[in-house]
Amino acid sequence: MKALFADDDEGMRTLVEHILTGNGYEYVCAKDGEEALALLEKEHPDIILLDVMMPKVDGHEVCGRVRSKGFTTPIIMLTAKGDILDKSVGFKMGADDYLVKPFVAQELLLRMEALLRRSQMSVGKGMGSEVLKVDGLEIDTVNRRVTVRGESVVLSPKEYQLLVIMASSPGQVFSHKELTEEMWGPKYAGEITSITVLVHRLRSKIEEDPSNPHFIQTVWHAGYRFGPE
Repeated sequence: MKALFADDDEGMRTLVEHILTGNGYEYVCAKDGEEALALLEKEHPDIILLDVMMPKVDGHEVCGRVRSKGFTTPIIMLTAKGDILDKSVGFKMGADDYLVKPFVAQELLLRMEALLRRSQMSVGKGMGSEVLKVDGLEIDTVNRRVTVRGESVVLSPKEYQLLVIMASSPGQVFSHKELTEEMWGPKYAGEITSITVLVHRLRSKIEEDPSNPHFIQTVWHAGYRFGPE
């Protein structure tokens, strides 16, 4: 597995290189956002680690550009800020997870492994066919493509995973906790609000009117449901 890490701090680049190469990863590093984007096109990493505060192009903008190019590579943001507003920006740009510095090496590895495992799994389990069609929404679980009313929609790996989990069980109510554990694992220690942010992003991409959703519906005090009851 190849990991791309971007950080303007040389000491942090050395530390992460030691952690990753010592655990069998192929390691590619960049000292700023511009270099990270250039390496993305050249190296095609399996996972991307981005420092938020970088010169030239910061981590959030790199994340957004990666998604705009159609790459669904898992992205973990590394930041010294634990504030949820900062995290919300990253999730809106297409990040899959956040890790606050300083971090324990084992936690970084576990989060990377969880994202890589989930990105490689066939999340189409439970569907009766390879393509699910519902009221103009089509989910191709073989090619991992989503179209809405005939137009292709670019989703991040987590947005896609959330959509398929819910579409696999239409009418079932999923709590925030159930969705969090399904997507990040039972030991996930991040923000539960990550699901709320993901739902908001997903609705903005697949719903004709996100304020009055047809596909991803809120069940008050319970969670979310795909389609009507």
